Amino acid sequence: MKKDLLEKGAILQRDKETYAIAPHIPGGITNTATLRKICDAADKYNVQAVKLTSAQRIALVGVKEEDLDAIWEDLQQTPGAAIGLCVRSVKICPGTTFCKRGVMDSVGLGLKIDAIYHAMELPNKMKMGVAGCMLSCSEVWIKDIGVMGTPKGWKILVGGNSGMRPRIGDVLVEEIATDEEVLAIIAKIIDFYKNCGKKERICRIVEQMGIDEFKKAVLG
Repeated sequence: MKKDLLEKGAILQRDKETYAIAPHIPGGITNTATLRKICDAADKYNVQAVKLTSAQRIALVGVKEEDLDAIWEDLQQTPGAAIGLCVRSVKICPGTTFCKRGVMDSVGLGLKIDAIYHAMELPNKMKMGVAGCMLSCSEVWIKDIGVMGTPKGWKILVGGNSGMRPRIGDVLVEEIATDEEVLAIIAKIIDFYKNCGKKERICRIVEQMGIDEFKKAVLG
């Protein structure tokens, strides 16, 4: 019986025969050359659909198993971490790079986070988000780790989830000034999560411990 092919970034579809793949597009920001490669591959391999995903990627749906190696060779891109126990995605809003409402550079910080953590193996899957203002278009309140820009700096949230048991995240740090400080705290969260001996999503660990105890464990 066919199943997902983690090593090829391929997710088995409803027909139990074909697969979906999604090249990694950090923050959903790309260029026309990349889009042309994706479109050319979709035409060449006669995929069933080209779908924009909630993780800011472009999925090619309905790829035949025998075409997987060839289509990745044509795309010349790394797979987005759509499956597996790892950092699945870092969702990024336009921030001060593009958006008139942005107060913090979510694109700059988000791409740094993506470069460090995308596809990193963890005890369970994890999703992150970075928002350039409190409107939170990248849904940071329902991410395992969320970073939200405010007029006073960055706010760090943990323990959000949008799955079968949805949960709004808790505020871990109310206000930080620099990207470097944010990255240092995220590193502490990840280090704690890797070594805490639990395999639940981080939202369940925060729920079990309570935010105060979680904060002490992570930040000291």
